[in-house]
Amino acid sequence: MSKPADRVFVPGDSAARSVGADQVAERLSEALPGTREIVRNGSRGLFWLEPLVEVERDGRRLGFGPVTPEDVAGLVGAGFPASGHRLALGPVEEIPQLARQQRLIFARCGLAGPLDLDAYADNDGLKGLQAARALTPGAIIEQVKTSGLRGRGGAGFPAGIKWETARKAQGERKYLCCNADEGDSGTYADRLLMEGDPFTLIEGMSIAARAIGARHGLVYLRSEYPDAIRILKQAITLWREAGHFRELIDGADFDIEVRTGAGAYICGEESSMLNSLEGKRGEVRAKPPIPAISGLFGQPTIVNNVLTLGSVPWILEHGGEAYRDFGTGRSRGTQAFQLAGDVAQGALVELAFGVSLRSLIEDFGGGTRSGRPLRAVQVGGPLGAYLGESDLDVAMDYEALAEIGGMLGHGGIVVFNDSVDMARQARFAMEFCAIESCGKCTPCRVGATRGRETLDKIIAGDEIEANLDLLQDLCELMTDGSLCAMGGLTPMPVRSAIERFPEDFTRLAAE
Repeated sequence: MSKPADRVFVPGDSAARSVGADQVAERLSEALPGTREIVRNGSRGLFWLEPLVEVERDGRRLGFGPVTPEDVAGLVGAGFPASGHRLALGPVEEIPQLARQQRLIFARCGLAGPLDLDAYADNDGLKGLQAARALTPGAIIEQVKTSGLRGRGGAGFPAGIKWETARKAQGERKYLCCNADEGDSGTYADRLLMEGDPFTLIEGMSIAARAIGARHGLVYLRSEYPDAIRILKQAITLWREAGHFRELIDGADFDIEVRTGAGAYICGEESSMLNSLEGKRGEVRAKPPIPAISGLFGQPTIVNNVLTLGSVPWILEHGGEAYRDFGTGRSRGTQAFQLAGDVAQGALVELAFGVSLRSLIEDFGGGTRSGRPLRAVQVGGPLGAYLGESDLDVAMDYEALAEIGGMLGHGGIVVFNDSVDMARQARFAMEFCAIESCGKCTPCRVGATRGRETLDKIIAGDEIEANLDLLQDLCELMTDGSLCAMGGLTPMPVRSAIERFPEDFTRLAAE
C-alpha cells in the first residue's frame, strides 16, 4: 500500500468541470478521510488528461488521469500508487508535454487554488510588483522596452513604446484596460489564466498602471466566461484587501473593476471595446487619435490583452534582458500556443517563439485525434490563414508567419484532417465576418455578404472561374478599404484556401 497523500488536487476550471471534475471531487470527498484536503486548483492545460487528479506525497505531485467518478474508489483503494495503475502518470512535472514547456506566464497555473494569495506569494508571486515599486515609472517602461515584449493580441505592437506614449500623454486621468474578450476559434489561454492564476494578471496590471500613471483599471470580459468573471472579481477583492493596490501611482491607490461584454467578436478590437465600455455600440473608431493619446472617455488609455499583461511580472522580477533571451528575431519571450480541432492531445503549450508548427502539432499534440491525415491548419483565429502540410516547418513567430502569408494572432492552432472542404471553410470566413461586422464601413459590411454569396455560387459550380476572379477583386477591396482588421483580414483565410487548396474550388468544374 502506498503512503497516504498529503493533499489531493482536482482542477476547478471550466474545462475540467465540463468533463466531470466536480463529480470526481465529490466522490473523492466521500471516499477520503475528512482530514484530507482536496484543493480545487487551476488546470495545467493538458486537456486530454482531464480530469487530472494530482496527489501530493513527500513534496511531489503525482498525476492520474483522465479520472472518471467511477475510477475514484479503485484509486483510493489502491492508495494512489506512484506507478502500476492504468491511470498513473508519475510526477506531473515530468509529463513530457509539460516538462518540455518554458512556462513564464503560466508558471503557477495549476500549483494551487486560484484564490490562494499566500500560495501565490510562496510560488514567487508578487516579486515583480515588489521590483516595480522600487523603480520609477520610466525605469519600469525601460525594462519592458528592453524585454522586446510585443502585444499578444495579434498586431504585435511593442508594449514598452505604447506605455511610454501613454505615460507622456496629457490628460485629466489615465486608464488601463485589459482586453479579455477572447473570441478567436481555438483559443482559451486568457480563460485558463483568469480561472487558474488570476493574480498574475492582476499583478501585471498593477505594474503597468504604475508605469503609465493610471489609477483606474478595467478588465473587459465576455459574458460567456462566467467562471472567469467570478474568480477574477474575487481575486481583485483579495488583492485589494491585502493592500497591494495601495500607494501604487504617485502615492495614490490603483484599483481594477471587471466589465462584462455581450460577446461581440468586434469588441476584441481595442476601439470597439472602448466604445462598449463607454456604454455605446461596439463600433470601430477611426484613427488617429490612438487610444494611448485619446482613448476611454477621451483620456490617455492603454489597451493590452491578458497574455501581454501576464508576461509583465516575470519581466520585472528577472529583468528585461533575461526575458529577451527567450525567442528569436523581433519575437521575444514566450507565446501560449493553444492546440484545438482534430488533435489527439489538445493543450496549452507555452514555449519561446521559434518552435515549428510541426513540433507543436506532432510532438505536443500527438497528431490528429481521428487518425486521418492532416490536411490544413488554421493559425491565428477565424481570420487567420489556412496552412497546408508543406507549411508545417514554419517557425512560430510574427515575421516567419507573415512571410508565408499568415499571422500569429492570439496563438490559436486549429487542426483539420483530410475530410475538410476548404471551399466551405472559405465561405465560413466570409459568413463569420458578415455576422460579426460592426457595420460601420461598407467594404466589411457589404463585402462579406457579397463574398459569402459568391462562394455559394462557386460551391454550386456556377461559373467558377468568373466567380473566383470576382472573389479575388472583392478580397482586394476588403483588404485595402476596410476601417479595421475585421474586414481587412477576412480575405486572409479565403485567399490562403484558394492558393493552397485550389482543387476544392474547381472540383465541380472538373466534374
